[in-house]
Amino acid sequence: MNNTSPNTVTLAPMEGVLDPLMRQLLTEINDYDLCVTEFVRVVDCLLPEHIFYKLSPELKQGGVTSAGTPVRIQLLGQDPQALAENAVRAIELGSPGIDLNFGCPAKLVNKSRGGAALLKTPNLIRDIIEAVRRVVPSDLPVSAKIRLGWESAEESFDIAAAVEQAGASSLAVHGRTKMCGYKAERINWPAIAAVRELVSIPVVANGEIWSHQDALECVKVTGCRDIMLGRGALNTPNLGNVVKYNAPAMTWQEVMALLLRYTQLECRGDKGKYFPNRIKQWFAYLNKVYPEAKALWPELRVLRESAQIVDLLNAQGA
Repeated sequence: MNNTSPNTVTLAPMEGVLDPLMRQLLTEINDYDLCVTEFVRVVDCLLPEHIFYKLSPELKQGGVTSAGTPVRIQLLGQDPQALAENAVRAIELGSPGIDLNFGCPAKLVNKSRGGAALLKTPNLIRDIIEAVRRVVPSDLPVSAKIRLGWESAEESFDIAAAVEQAGASSLAVHGRTKMCGYKAERINWPAIAAVRELVSIPVVANGEIWSHQDALECVKVTGCRDIMLGRGALNTPNLGNVVKYNAPAMTWQEVMALLLRYTQLECRGDKGKYFPNRIKQWFAYLNKVYPEAKALWPELRVLRESAQIVDLLNAQGA
């Protein structure tokens, strides 16, 4: 397994980052096998259809991106019945399955007992998955995404067992606890391997995969043939194909062409007002890989108007 590339590569849900436009662009240049949406926050009621369409306009085109990559709706909440009702709605609107979020470390989400806060209560995780699994057609997947635990990776065994017992189709594991945040040195691929050995359902490995070599090492250490990419997919926009096929990373010229396409699409209509923040957010990732992005950053970061940023990018791409 030393030189085995992953079988499937999923584009992770990243709240406030991997929105529909970013999914469109990244699936056009990568052979991703699956995308998962930013979470739909469920409290105690059935949400209106427009909420689902806003987070996943792909529902209106068969639940796939323009490149044909399936997009699975992710739900987040702590009420099994409400989550089940919203899962039915998502499926009826065209989602090719349901993903359940038990890993989001955001303080606001955790304060309301959502996301990673549920890692403290494996029994409730089981109840939620069971409720959703009962109402989702058996031929469609119900997947779950977790961290290794709240404080200790040892918590992952009870959590993973609950996920499997509840009937989940697969389990994505981010290789850190909630308390570890995103600290690189706290990544724990061996703990993902322990989870994979415990359960019989497919386990998807997630965390600190930035290159083809990282993917090979992750597959080797975890034994997982399926991986999920998050932040790295923004750092190197064609990382999906880099890890899957050992393709070369995009050149800066290619990245600039992608940024200009993003600029054209993002600035259409009312969304243009968000463009300055969104392009700066992307540059924060690109800065880690491309010296050209880092060199352009001091000039870009002080600009406030979309038109100024568009002019700067056009000049760079000329």
